[in-house]
Amino acid sequence: MYYTYVLLSKRDANFYVGYADDLTARLKQHKSGKVKSTKYRLPVILVYYEGCVNKFDAIKRERYLKSGMGKRYIKNRLKNYLKEKAAAS
Repeated sequence: MYYTYVLLSKRDANFYVGYADDLTARLKQHKSGKVKSTKYRLPVILVYYEGCVNKFDAIKRERYLKSGMGKRYIKNRLKNYLKEKAAAS
């Protein structure tokens, strides 16, 4: 299995989109500051993921989620969570 995932930075409230074949191990790398892209955006939390049986499908989905339409999809998909988070702040 391959996973496309979305992290939310608690520092800057921006999303990070990636893919991995071992989601648990990849999340540990992110949270320990070993990933250059998120190192200075810690802490991060996993807010969304999808499973794919093919690596190339996961990469294609990652590209989509990084696009304008994909960003809208994520914001719509997480609408209630983001609303609750904003209300709590």
